[in-house]
Amino acid sequence: MPLASAFAVKQRGYFSTDSLFYVNGEYRFNKNKLSQYHQLNLTGFIQALANREPTVICDNTNLARWEYAAYEAAASALGYQVRHVLVGEPSDVQHQQLCAKRNQHGLDFNQIKRMAAVFEID
Repeated sequence: MPLASAFAVKQRGYFSTDSLFYVNGEYRFNKNKLSQYHQLNLTGFIQALANREPTVICDNTNLARWEYAAYEAAASALGYQVRHVLVGEPSDVQHQQLCAKRNQHGLDFNQIKRMAAVFEID
């Protein structure tokens, strides 16, 4: 079974590009695969919509509207109600520190702070 099909079947209604970086239960981020994995994630998401999963979630770090626009357009086109869920307050320093502590990408506090500075809120 191709990776995209296996991913869609396994994930059903929950899609996170990060989940594609797990190899034998270990997270192994590879920036060279990021574009490919984002495309696979979007493809799986759209397949779940087309299969009429009752709830379909995109769990990605979307700093700018363009990063989730395709997910939103697909969901709207297929008749889903779209909700944006923001976890934490990007401008809050304590939240930034927590993100720096918990992230799996090896981003330090200053990198998280720069990401928060460019974050677009709807």
